[in-house]
Amino acid sequence: MSELAVLQAVRLKGRVPRDDLDSGVVGSLVASGFLVDGAMLRLSPEGRARLDEMLAAERSSVDSAALLTAYDEFRSVNVEFKALVTDWQLRDGQPNTHEDADYDAGVLARLDEVHRRVTPIVEAVAAELPRLGRYSSKLQAALDRVHAGDTMWLSRPLIDSYHTVWFELHEELILAAGLTREAEDA
Repeated sequence: MSELAVLQAVRLKGRVPRDDLDSGVVGSLVASGFLVDGAMLRLSPEGRARLDEMLAAERSSVDSAALLTAYDEFRSVNVEFKALVTDWQLRDGQPNTHEDADYDAGVLARLDEVHRRVTPIVEAVAAELPRLGRYSSKLQAALDRVHAGDTMWLSRPLIDSYHTVWFELHEELILAAGLTREAEDA
């Protein structure tokens, strides 16, 4: 993993076990003061500043119009995905008990369409920023687990569920497009 990839992984996750990352890069980043070592790694203020610099440099070398176009396409699929996750978690305003197999199957069938639509968006972004290409395989891996019947891989936090990976991809796209989460939420 590169310095940028490690710093960004820690930023996206908040805290990361040391064993989850490239130990050589981690050692260098800890020694430089960019990562705070402990039970879990986290970004130091200097690490956050360094990451911001690296992301700005990365953005300066890409086609920003292409990234904005891809992000706009992602936003329309994001609306569908958010509705799908809400429908998975809630039914008629109450927590979904998952006792209605037909209802759940209908929600999960929509995931295939979302995946079909997001895949070319990830490919377009990866053409500009190759490090983001890994999101295709991460989304596919979570989808495969859902298809295998392990539905916690749709939205469970703290694992690379489809929702967790989607959230991280969304964060990456916001940054790649030169936007902020605050501006997007407004």
